[in-house]
Amino acid sequence: MLFELLQALSALDAVQRVTIYVLPVIFAITVHEAAHGYAARHYGDMTAAAAGRISLNPLRHIDPVGTLLIPALTLLIGGILFGWAKPVPVNFGRLRHPKRDMLWVAAAGPGANLVMALMWALAIKISAFLPQYAALPLALMGAAGIMINTVLMVLNLLPLPPLDGGRIAVSLLPHPWAWKFSRIEPYGFIILLVLMFTHILGAILWPFIMAVFNLISWIFF
Repeated sequence: MLFELLQALSALDAVQRVTIYVLPVIFAITVHEAAHGYAARHYGDMTAAAAGRISLNPLRHIDPVGTLLIPALTLLIGGILFGWAKPVPVNFGRLRHPKRDMLWVAAAGPGANLVMALMWALAIKISAFLPQYAALPLALMGAAGIMINTVLMVLNLLPLPPLDGGRIAVSLLPHPWAWKFSRIEPYGFIILLVLMFTHILGAILWPFIMAVFNLISWIFF
């Protein structure tokens, strides 16, 4: 069922596709960033709390380019659905155990995306009990929610600073290696863009994305 809905999404025209994806995209990126803030506060860093960023209000996290324009363009032209929100400020030096706690603060964002993907799968199940005029839009939105949250989760787990996977790698590596690896961070976004435009990024991510799709399909459908 999930794969049929994903195929139906790809068959929509551009306006329909953007309409279906807008809420899942906004909430996926918003909750991802808020989760980092909640985790940072839990482990002792109040930077995000002081900045008013521990919130599920999308307006506090939306980046006009990264949250709206770039995802819309990737939906229109195809390829990996890509986007970002305003990063939640985290001062890792203020965490109670900086190197160890960095792992959990970084993992909170992808973890939130996994939870949301599962919730959107439940929304698809619920859609079966609704009238037809409401069932199909909710089912398509559920499939879009699974898509965007899975892509964000897998993308952010890529071990490349400053992505969450890069932070996790820094946390797990021995100190000398972690310090050397963290020096990649100023170039991380450039590397990511190069991988995306050369289609290497898609080749790396799609096997993991499909594995998550298959797992969700096995659990729910």
